[in-house]
This record gives sequence, C-alpha cells and structure tokens, in this order.
Amino acid sequence: MKRTKKLLVVAIIFSLLVTGTGLFVHAQTDKEKEREELEAELERLEREIAEAQRDVTATEAEKQSLQHQIDRLQGEINHLTAQINRNRAVINKLGLQIADTQDSIIRTTNKIEQSREELSEILRAMQAEGRTSTVEILLAEDDLSSVFGSLNSLERLSDETRSILTDVKDLRRSLEGYKEELEEDKQETERIARIQEAQKREEEAARRERESLYEMTEEEYQRQVAEKEELEKRAEEIRNRLFELVGVPDTEAPTFEEAYEIAKWVESITGIRPAFLLSIIQQESALGKNVGQCHLADTHSGASVHISTGQRYSNGIHPSRDIPPFITITSELGKDPLKTPVSCPMSVGYGGAMGPAQFIPSTWQSIRGQVRNILGREPNPWSIRDSFLASGVLLTNSGAGSRTRQGEWNAAMIYFSGSTTNSSFFWYADQVIDRADRFDRDIEVMIQ
Repeated sequence: MKRTKKLLVVAIIFSLLVTGTGLFVHAQTDKEKEREELEAELERLEREIAEAQRDVTATEAEKQSLQHQIDRLQGEINHLTAQINRNRAVINKLGLQIADTQDSIIRTTNKIEQSREELSEILRAMQAEGRTSTVEILLAEDDLSSVFGSLNSLERLSDETRSILTDVKDLRRSLEGYKEELEEDKQETERIARIQEAQKREEEAARRERESLYEMTEEEYQRQVAEKEELEKRAEEIRNRLFELVGVPDTEAPTFEEAYEIAKWVESITGIRPAFLLSIIQQESALGKNVGQCHLADTHSGASVHISTGQRYSNGIHPSRDIPPFITITSELGKDPLKTPVSCPMSVGYGGAMGPAQFIPSTWQSIRGQVRNILGREPNPWSIRDSFLASGVLLTNSGAGSRTRQGEWNAAMIYFSGSTTNSSFFWYADQVIDRADRFDRDIEVMIQ
C-alpha cells in the first residue's frame, strides 16, 4: 500500500514536472513567436514608412514647384505693375506736353492773326502812299534824301512783316506736327498699358489658381505627414517591445530611446556611429534567441545544460579557448561560473556568449583592459551599458571608427566571423548595415 502511494506521489510529481516544463517551453515558444510576429510587423511597417516618405517627398517637391510658380507669377505681376505705372506716368507726361503744345499752337495762331492785321495795316499804308504822287512826296519832305528814306522804310517794314508772318506760320506747322507725334506716342503707350493690364489680370488669375492648388497640396502633405508619423509611432512601439525581448532580464531591458542614449555615450568615447552600434547589438541579440538560457555544467569539457529543459550540450563552451577567461571573468565579478547564464550553442560551433552583446569570453578578455581603463572599474559583460561600450571598443578596433559604409561592413564581419573574406557570413554584415540605415531614419524622427 505504501509502495503504491509512493509510486502515485512520484507519478504526480513527475507529471507536474513534465507539465511545468511543457508550460515553460510553451511560454518560451510563445515569446519567440511573439518576437517573430513583431519583427515581421516591424519590417512591414518600415516598408510602409519608406513608401510614405516617398509620398511625402513627392508632395513636398510638388509644393515647392507650386510655390516656385506662385513666386515667379508674383514676380511677373510686380514687374508688369511697375511697367503699367511707368506707362501711366508717361501718358500723363505726354498729356501735359500735348496740352502745352496746344497752348503754344493757340498762341502762335493768335500771333499769326496779329501779324496778319499788322501787315494789313502796313499794306493799307503802302497803298495810301501809292496813291500819293511823287510830286506830293517831294513837296512834303524837306530834302530828296528824306523822300527816299520814307519810301524805303515802308518797303522794309513790309518785307519784315511778311518774314515774321512766314516764320510764325512755320512754327505753327511744326507745333502741329509735334502735337500729332505726341498724340501718336500717347495712343501707343495707352495701347501697351491696356495689353499689360490684360496680361496682369491673366497672371493674377493663374497665381490664384496655383495658390488654390498649393493649399490643396498642403492639405495632402499634412495628411501624408500625419500618416507617416502614425506609422513611425507604431514602429517605435514595436522596437521598444523588441528590445524587451532580446533575452535581457525585463528589469534591465532598455527602450529604443534609452539604448540610443547609451549608444550616444559610447560614440562620445569611441567615435562609433550610434545606429551601427545599435544594429550590431540588435543583430547579436536576435541571433541569440537563447541568450542566457544555458549554464556551464563542466569546467573541464565545457559542456553546458539548458536551464529550463535540462538538455545537455557537449559543445557548450570552448574548453581551451573560453573556459579559462570565463572562470576569470565570473570570479572577478563575484559570480558563480556554474550558475551564470550564457548562450546555448547554435547548430554549429560553440555557445558560451555572455550578455546582450553576445561576447565570447576570450573576445571579452582581449578588450577587457581597454574597457576597464575607460570605466575605472571592472566591466561586466552582462551589464547593458558595459556591453555597449565593449562592443563599441571592439568595433572601433576593427575599423568602424571610420564611419564609412565599407569600414562598418568590415567591422561587422570581423565582429561575427573574425575576418572580412568569408563569403558565408556576408549576409550578417549586409543585415547589420541595412538595419543601421533603418535605425538612422528612426533616430532622425525620434530626435526631431
């Protein structure tokens, strides 16, 4: 009976253990599935954001084109207005000149009439003199010279009067001709002014039409910007959630903005581009979905065991290359090497990567001194801030400090594979560069 109860208890405990393990594995599967779904959603949103950006850019170009047309038309309208005003001034001036000329013609005509009357008087005097006989003139004058003087004076007076009359008539004809020219100039200027007025009305109508189109385009532009901002907001929410799913304890997981601030701090020390550093960290964490899911089980063979399932891996940590530095690192940080989480091995190679930046112990050991000198204390690969800085140092040592596309691509290759020539790992560097480009756009939106 006791044996039966004991077996029953064992069966129940085993059942609970199996069930509990199943629930944990299921929870892990759900978490990974959630990440995959979020990554797919983020990728789709980024495509939509890129398309929205193209629409915004095209609409912005259309706005600029319309604004340019409006400015050009306004410039032409201003030019026409100036010409019209100048022509109006010319017309007014010509009107005054015509009026002055008309007055001169009137005065000249009056002078002609006056001269004609004077000449008539002279002619009548000459006729009167003509009716007087020479004997009478001789008898009237004291001497002969006086007689000839009187006759010559009358003839000279007649000639001068005729000459003045002729000059005055010529002046009137000249003034009348000048008046005709002024009137023709005035008519031509008025015609040009009417044409310019009509042209100005047409261009003002065209400007109003462009302004109406500009207002419509501005509304479309604002709508597109709002849609793009909404997409970016959703994408940002997903990125924040993704950073919480990279295998780092929830209490330590940074948001995208917090991660960017850390990356900016690393940039101030190493010169590395924040978007590139964030891309490397994201790539490493995404690859290591099992970050921190194993413990070292044997310090001699390097075997590790899965924390939740108990699965054993013979290739847990490289025994000669990585176990000695791992023991040193954990010891100096006061950690138990057999209870400190590391990555489980993937399908090929070894596991044993530490923290969110996935540092292999031997790699961490190679740059630990540099990081220690910067921090003034022993760095911790499981610390978000320390691991970001260490990644920045390592990547800068590999050429990322150049901030060129090729320099960063080479650094990503060295970070992952140790060289830049292994074509089997080109995909890794390509993905890092592409993600860095997306992060750059995200950062630009975030800091505006």
